[in-house]
Amino acid sequence: MSNPSGLHATSPIEDQRGDFAANRRVLLISLIAAVVGVACAFIAWLLLRMIGFFTNLFFFQTLSFATVSPAASHLGRAIVLVPALGGLIVGLIARFGSDKIRGHGIPEALEAILFGKSKMDFKVAILKPLSSGIVIGSGGPFGAEGPIIMTGGAFGSLVAQNFHLTAAERKTLLVAGAAAGMAAVFDTPVAAVLLAVELLLFEWRPRSLIPVALASAIAAVMRPLLLGSGPLFPVPPHEEIRALGFLSCVVAGLLSGALGSLLTVAVYFCEDTFSKFKLHWMWWPALGGLAVGIGGYFQPRALGVGYDVIADLLAGHLVLSVALSLVVVKFIIWSIALGSGTSGGVLAPLLIMGAGLGTVIGPVLPGASPSLWPLVCMAAVLAGVMRSPLTAIVFAFELSRDPTSFLPLMLTCVVAYGFTVLVMRRSILTEKVARRGFHIYREYSVDNLERVLVEEVMTTNVATIPGAMSVHDVLATYFGPQQQFRGFPVVGQGGELLGIVDRATLATALETDSQGRQSLASIVTPPAVVALPGETGRVIATRMAVNGVERLAVVADEDRRRLVGIVSRSDLVNPSARYFEEEEKRERLTHFGGAEGI
Repeated sequence: MSNPSGLHATSPIEDQRGDFAANRRVLLISLIAAVVGVACAFIAWLLLRMIGFFTNLFFFQTLSFATVSPAASHLGRAIVLVPALGGLIVGLIARFGSDKIRGHGIPEALEAILFGKSKMDFKVAILKPLSSGIVIGSGGPFGAEGPIIMTGGAFGSLVAQNFHLTAAERKTLLVAGAAAGMAAVFDTPVAAVLLAVELLLFEWRPRSLIPVALASAIAAVMRPLLLGSGPLFPVPPHEEIRALGFLSCVVAGLLSGALGSLLTVAVYFCEDTFSKFKLHWMWWPALGGLAVGIGGYFQPRALGVGYDVIADLLAGHLVLSVALSLVVVKFIIWSIALGSGTSGGVLAPLLIMGAGLGTVIGPVLPGASPSLWPLVCMAAVLAGVMRSPLTAIVFAFELSRDPTSFLPLMLTCVVAYGFTVLVMRRSILTEKVARRGFHIYREYSVDNLERVLVEEVMTTNVATIPGAMSVHDVLATYFGPQQQFRGFPVVGQGGELLGIVDRATLATALETDSQGRQSLASIVTPPAVVALPGETGRVIATRMAVNGVERLAVVADEDRRRLVGIVSRSDLVNPSARYFEEEEKRERLTHFGGAEGI
């Protein structure tokens, strides 16, 4: 039975092998995701209208949903108290409603996906947009994207919880809602999908990518009907970057990475400072709001969502001194407000500070038009802070629709990303989750167990026992003092697997016939689970874990069950040696056609 040559070249499982592990349930999940995409476009519209409503209410004492800037108000010194009032309201909502509305949304979505089986509370879906609308409308220096990611994700999760779905499928719909919300707010469907892949899905599989992309596309299709069309931040045309400009991209990337690292440190410094206060955390957002109001008094344009500020920075409408003051004030009030645990997003503030950095350094960077650097640095700061370079590159491109900026965007974002990866252990998003006791590892690679098949690691020289042998003879021959294995496969005359025999099985048989005259074939039953040669190590490892077994018999096919080998847990450890060799073993070329390890 150790000869594997009888194994059919095309067994049923081998016929099914392909590039991806997908099934037709992706059609059902995609259909639900399409509905989620439509709904989240309306949720994004509602959130933006809510921000407009509270901005008008707090700063102009009018009932209107029109988009206005807090900087246009005439409250004078009273402007200091408005963000504090908003923070106080949100603190009360968090204390007596749900404390899950605290924070900027994405870390909470990460925690729900990785450690909460993608289940989110109905309260979050209601209170998160309400609290964010109040905070931002009262001058909080945040964007709408974090809240909409959290709210859209909560909606997708709630929809999924009303169907008979797995945790993985709930995750897909949660992320579909989050991506659809972002696509609707910014009209950046491709960047929304990349954000899902780089931050939320923790996989790159058709089962999740297709529904998420569909939800994002549908939300983007709905956007012109609800919020208008065209680039959100149009930029002036840029000339092609010159050779020296690529060196400037490296400099801009390093500066953007340094700013991003400093932002992360500042936020958690403020959070640690607030945690030392003896006051209940319910009051922290009000204190943070007071700091926001003071900063807004000196630089009113630092208040609120700031999309108009981003547009002015990218269009070159702000002089250097104003841009510098915006960066400094926004840096301070955003760090304090976010550290206080209030509700708000991070993308828009990062865009403002990055574009401000580009405005400041643009005139001294050679090789490109000064108007290019606000866009490039805006994306690079985003890439560094969130550790999502592909999202940042495509996000900036979709926002501006400027094809000449694509290459400098790529280089600058990658440099900023590399800088923060080397100098910081975690991003601003994962640090939040880590402080709650959970570690997130964000590197993607193909699982070693996905790369090996059972037929490559199984033991083919299997000691088997004929089913015709009696219990008495088996005990004497195989289970005496020289017993080698805990159990043995039992096979029929044609090599088919009849079952597995061990001492417990034999002892049970002796209770009915103390002489042990029964044949093994009469006392064993076919194993409930087996392995097939063409299955992957990951499938078999999961099957072993679910059924609580240490080894599985390998059969040529499920119908005839002809035994061809045994695969054990130890066999599944062996592929790790390949990983070690690829990752750790260094080689050098010693002559043509050969290599030598060093």
